[in-house]
Amino acid sequence: MVLWEIFAIAGLAFLILEMLVPSMFFLNLAIAGFLTALAGIWITDWIVLTILFVVLSVLSILFLRPILIKNKQDKEHETGMEAKYIGKIVKVTEPVSKYSGAITIYDERWEARTENDETIPAGCEVKIIKYDSLILTVERV
Repeated sequence: MVLWEIFAIAGLAFLILEMLVPSMFFLNLAIAGFLTALAGIWITDWIVLTILFVVLSVLSILFLRPILIKNKQDKEHETGMEAKYIGKIVKVTEPVSKYSGAITIYDERWEARTENDETIPAGCEVKIIKYDSLILTVERV
């Protein structure tokens, strides 16, 4: 087997490991494996290729991994309930208390509660501050 094929297979194995264990660690090794395989087309010394793989792995882990982790965390915070509902100002359709109530947001009816013993009458505007399953917690604006 040619050396570039070995490093390409190693890169593929690391890529599969990254899919199984999404830690943004094995992806760096996969990138180093593929780049070493590319260099292995012209370089035939296995010692040089191994050193190149180690150097590329370390550089990728030191410089690329923090960027990948930051982008992954940013994307997690941009989706879901936080991005769509939290912080929005909405109208109360049924009086909201600690135990019952409803609001309307995007023409949808949602169950709502307050954190304290305050009762907010229908027609008032409230701000969504958190969610718990299908119940939104609101506060008076």
